[in-house]
Amino acid sequence: MRVFVSIKHVPDVMSERRIEDGRLVRGEDDTLNELDENAIEAAFQAVEEHGGEVIAVTMGPEDAEDSAMLALQKGADRAIVITDDRLAGSDIVGTAQVLAAAARKLAEEEPIDLIVTGMASLDGMTSMVPAAIAADLQWPYISLASEIQIDEDAVEALRSADGFDDRLRAGLPAVVSVTDQVNEPRFPNFKDMRAARKKPLDVWTLDDLADVTDIESLAVGERGAGTMVLAADEEPERTAGQIVQDAGEGGKRLADYIAEVLK
Repeated sequence: MRVFVSIKHVPDVMSERRIEDGRLVRGEDDTLNELDENAIEAAFQAVEEHGGEVIAVTMGPEDAEDSAMLALQKGADRAIVITDDRLAGSDIVGTAQVLAAAARKLAEEEPIDLIVTGMASLDGMTSMVPAAIAADLQWPYISLASEIQIDEDAVEALRSADGFDDRLRAGLPAVVSVTDQVNEPRFPNFKDMRAARKKPLDVWTLDDLADVTDIESLAVGERGAGTMVLAADEEPERTAGQIVQDAGEGGKRLADYIAEVLK
């Protein structure tokens, strides 16, 4: 079984984030997206049971190699970083197109049975890339799986959303996004870290995908993005709230405050 795990290099949620020229400054305290650790673990467990290979793939800046190395330490057999200046500013569609093209390229070596992703990236939090990958590849898609079971020819998952529990089954190949409830990611020990250094970590550019897709037609970079950030500001520090002693006119004062805010 060959499992493709989509991972992302994101700003550390505990770091001080800065905005310059309306954009989040990246590359200072970036790390592996925490929710992708569950995807790596799910892929690792599938290969433990059925045999095969786990391939971690990320699209991002050059320092995304740090996240790729961490994925290798956590159980991936191989990692690929797709980095290219032409990718800067890509949105969901462009990102999915590149990752789907990477899956097609890897499938030329040997078919990909499953693509696993985390439930969201902690920078964008759209949860839309997995569905866009599935749409591009025309594969079935199961989202937000809190339990997952993989057979030789199908994947079955428990999905809880909107107050309902659904047990879904899809034939392979398929795309599945998993929640942080699906497993407990393992913490790499010293032996895992040493072993990761001997595993292949490849760096691709857009040109490496030219044999499986028309790279000029990809909706990548700012020119291809369907969205544009017009402005961004840092959230102001919280100030002490105003306490109003209700002497019978609390409701009126609250209504006046809301009216003032909504002007």
